[in-house]
Amino acid sequence: MALTPYEPFQSLEHWKRDLDRFFNDFPASLRPGSSFPRMDVFETDREVVVHCEIPGVEKKEDIHIDAEGDRLTVGGVYHSANEWKEAQAHRRERFEGRFQRSVTLPAKVREEGISASYKNGVLEIRLPKQEPRSGRKIDIEFQ
Repeated sequence: MALTPYEPFQSLEHWKRDLDRFFNDFPASLRPGSSFPRMDVFETDREVVVHCEIPGVEKKEDIHIDAEGDRLTVGGVYHSANEWKEAQAHRRERFEGRFQRSVTLPAKVREEGISASYKNGVLEIRLPKQEPRSGRKIDIEFQ
């Protein structure tokens, strides 16, 4: 029988992950602002793939991606293509300004090897999965 070290904060981490999943799975209509940008997350045997809708971004410097463990954060800024004067605007529905969204990924990913591409308003992020770590067997010396 292998000995496993006690980690007192492990249950807290599980609770945090479950809470994050609960709010990420909440219907978009009940979470104003948090469902933007819209994302599709799926996985293959080797990687997690994320498609993120962010139309209208013209420079890669306006998009920021951060991945750590099983967490992905995509953020950036939309710039207005036209400078409107409030007196001329009849309707303003397009968002401009900063955006950010974080999601819990279905698997832990490696930070090295992550790639991203942007085409036709869709950001595709490919995140290679971490190799599962096998537990180290500890030999016990009996006397």
